[in-house]
Amino acid sequence: MARVATLVTLVGTLAAAGAVMASGAAAPSGADDPKPATLRSAASFQSIKDPAARSVALFQEAGKVIQSPRCLNCHPAQRAPTQGDDLHPHNPPMVAGDSGHGPVGMPCFSCHTGANVPTWGQDIKSIPGDPKWALAPAEMAWQGKSLGQICAQLKTPATNGGRSLAEIHHHMAEDHLVGWGWNPGAGRVPAPGTQAGFGELIKAWIDTGAKCPKA
Repeated sequence: MARVATLVTLVGTLAAAGAVMASGAAAPSGADDPKPATLRSAASFQSIKDPAARSVALFQEAGKVIQSPRCLNCHPAQRAPTQGDDLHPHNPPMVAGDSGHGPVGMPCFSCHTGANVPTWGQDIKSIPGDPKWALAPAEMAWQGKSLGQICAQLKTPATNGGRSLAEIHHHMAEDHLVGWGWNPGAGRVPAPGTQAGFGELIKAWIDTGAKCPKA
């Protein structure tokens, strides 16, 4: 019953937000939200002459994004997403299943639409959304792992869904859902830096041998 009540509350919040948008009233701007951390440019690592050491340093900088809540919430240890900057359990309880889109009868798009939806709530300032909204594949679980372990997972086709490093770079640098991390809606801290800067770090990491930090 508690789960049903929570879902009803969320649906009601969405309906209220829709009414506000339809009426043309101003929604909360999120101007008071904490600002994202900065991200060093790939070029700033050129002073590290040893390519292997530079590669590790580049990935450590990219790790500020990879290990941010915006990424970790969608790369959980189990097939259940987490929420917020503190990675608390998804409310209402949700299991993404093998598809990554939620169970039959209550898929992710029951609440998450193709874009962020602002609300008037104190605890939930917006409902996140993207046309590709989904949980990351099971083989890309990151929560609970060190940056070195995530790095090894990313560069190994057997543990990254069969992707090449070029495909990993494309996903990081250009994927629209990844880009949501820098536009997460009111009430959430964006990922550090910009997606373009993050993509440059990943490309430079690959070009210097894709070396990983020690686990």
